[in-house]
Amino acid sequence: MNKILETLVSGNALRVLEKRYLKKDPAGQVIESPDQLFQRVAENIAKADQIYDANADLTAMAADFYQVISELKFLPNSPTLMNAGRDLQQLSACFVLPIEDSISGIFETVAQTAMIHKTGGGTGFSFSRIRPKGDRVRSTGGIASGPVSFMKVFNHTTEAIKQGGTRRGANMGILSVDHPDILEFIRCKEDTAELTNFNLSVAITDAFMIACKENQDYDLINPKTGKVVQSLSARAVMNEIAKQAHQTGEPGLFFIDRANEGNATPHINMIEATNPCGEQPLLPYESCNLGSINLEKHLASKDGLYQIDWQSLEKSIRTAAHFLDNVIDMNDYPIKKIAEITKGNRKIGLGIMGFARMLFKLEIPYNSEKGIETAKEVMGFIHQTAYDASARLADQRGVYPNWIGSQHEVRNQRVRNASLTTIAPTGTISMIADTSGGCEPEYSLIWHKNVMDGEHLPYVLDYFIELAKREGFWSSDLLEQITNNKGSVQGIDQVPEHWQKVFVTAHDIDYTWHVRMQAAFQEYSDSAVSKTINLPSTASVQEVKEAYLLAYDLGCKGITVYRDGARADQVLNAGTTQKHETEKNYDIQTLPDLIPELRIKVKTKRGNSYVHVGFLTKKEGLFQILKTLREQGQIRELFLSPSPHVKNRELLDMVCRLGSKLLRSGAPIEEVLEQLIKSNDQFGDMTSDAYALVKGLTTVSSQITEGTSMKLPCPECGSTPLRMQEGCFACTRCAWSRC
Repeated sequence: MNKILETLVSGNALRVLEKRYLKKDPAGQVIESPDQLFQRVAENIAKADQIYDANADLTAMAADFYQVISELKFLPNSPTLMNAGRDLQQLSACFVLPIEDSISGIFETVAQTAMIHKTGGGTGFSFSRIRPKGDRVRSTGGIASGPVSFMKVFNHTTEAIKQGGTRRGANMGILSVDHPDILEFIRCKEDTAELTNFNLSVAITDAFMIACKENQDYDLINPKTGKVVQSLSARAVMNEIAKQAHQTGEPGLFFIDRANEGNATPHINMIEATNPCGEQPLLPYESCNLGSINLEKHLASKDGLYQIDWQSLEKSIRTAAHFLDNVIDMNDYPIKKIAEITKGNRKIGLGIMGFARMLFKLEIPYNSEKGIETAKEVMGFIHQTAYDASARLADQRGVYPNWIGSQHEVRNQRVRNASLTTIAPTGTISMIADTSGGCEPEYSLIWHKNVMDGEHLPYVLDYFIELAKREGFWSSDLLEQITNNKGSVQGIDQVPEHWQKVFVTAHDIDYTWHVRMQAAFQEYSDSAVSKTINLPSTASVQEVKEAYLLAYDLGCKGITVYRDGARADQVLNAGTTQKHETEKNYDIQTLPDLIPELRIKVKTKRGNSYVHVGFLTKKEGLFQILKTLREQGQIRELFLSPSPHVKNRELLDMVCRLGSKLLRSGAPIEEVLEQLIKSNDQFGDMTSDAYALVKGLTTVSSQITEGTSMKLPCPECGSTPLRMQEGCFACTRCAWSRC
């Protein structure tokens, strides 16, 4: 590895690169260094220059691209890092596909989705054109099953395909707020085991927001006939959205009219959906490639104080804009229609990462007026410089083909790209750059990782330790205090008040500051902003609703909220429907994921059989049972009923039998769990079922007390807990993520 690069790429980043990005031989052994990866990407993308200038100096351009990438000042989206210069050569992260109201149209889109996911892209859909459940289908005389039923078809397709061998597929499902099935859509993830490969957003119109504020009814319209079929209270529907988001984090809101106000090419088509994390509203069949400037790498120290290095930042922006425009030409698009509209509009998505780390070093609290001003100043500079770079490219290469008739033509703005700026999730690329993600605050000042010998060590923000020692408030037990304080320094007396204000983390920040920060970045983003409005577990439904209304009032194009522990709490809900005692019909109850059980051995002529009897309890009763079992009982058996489609059932059975032998030999449940986590990567096709064991054991082995939420382990490495930010669940140890 290049010696300079070796000092920049951290150990965690190297593990991420080895697992997901570097070339491997047929045996799965890594055969590429980070330096070679960056060279491969730079050289491949530079080749596009020759399309416009036969005498272009490709070596010099590749050197410019290599420098900005290898210094971790800018990184393109994951598909570009993975695929540029390799056989696949699919370089876009974001796609939107249309869904027509016909079986042939729906399943054509299903096939296209599979092709995109196989090459590493994520997909967004609007299901708003599909006729509502119960509608008569004239061609067959049958009854329509509605949008939600078809979403499940797309979900199963995604589950079956692992993107490019490295990424699990992700989708965005959007339904218009005036669709007759909107309430079913809003509630369709009450059971969080459903639609696990989808993020959901309701397409909210300006008319709906006016009706909501004025407490009026609004109309539901059959998309097939265009006729009004029902009216609902807008405020009641908004309350239902807020209630569901409070419970599960979904659905989010997509302010569709506002998105179309910023649509540069309405003469080509209207925006109806976004990519999976919401930051890229796109036309049907449009794709976009993204990249992020690492703001932390654009600081200069003067007299012991950090300042923004505007000259360095300008150079990186211009190089990044050139790079992303080249990607459009070097891309091997999975579908011809996508190639046509993408090259017609030439949209790029230049964003940022490392914003929170930059604020730390500038000594500016995230939740402050100065923090908001800094966001606007930095993003405004990126936006202005990117447009100037695009204008220069237009002089050399021409405006984008759909420019005539566009909003840019109306403004006499000759640019190469129909949109330039966005704020995308930077889950894995920010881990490669070893910085904070997107425009999010730091989630915590301390993470934990398992090292090779099995020891659990803290992973702390190095700059905080450096500063604490320099400012004289360091002590040997400070990290332990922060760990016990949920990764925050708030309320720790030995940390001076000034530094407590500077080193705020996601859950230290009131939701109003989260929304205001998103709006600050939105002001200078052509597309949208991917950000999670993190709420404490104690947040109310009303606070969720207030966050929604504030986001709309401040000009955001969408919003996603996540209340701490929401997904974990959901598994304890029984999902029953209350009926009057005198009614004779019965509800079939959906069992929660965690119930107490008795095992009865029954002797038969063919050997022993085991009957497992499960009990449905109240939530409070379940907590007490688990607590009693933990304090007084001994776990002595593992048992897994796998999916009927799982491979290697015999091997799974053997794992359970060996685990049970260990437990009956006196091994603690934690030790068995540790061994399962260590061997999890060896399970191959049965990883999801091995994860079922790990998840179940983690749940049982946790010291569960009333009022706490269970934290789900990472399905790849077993680390806990997964964190929710930038619209995705992510693991900070191995970079696994699901959006």
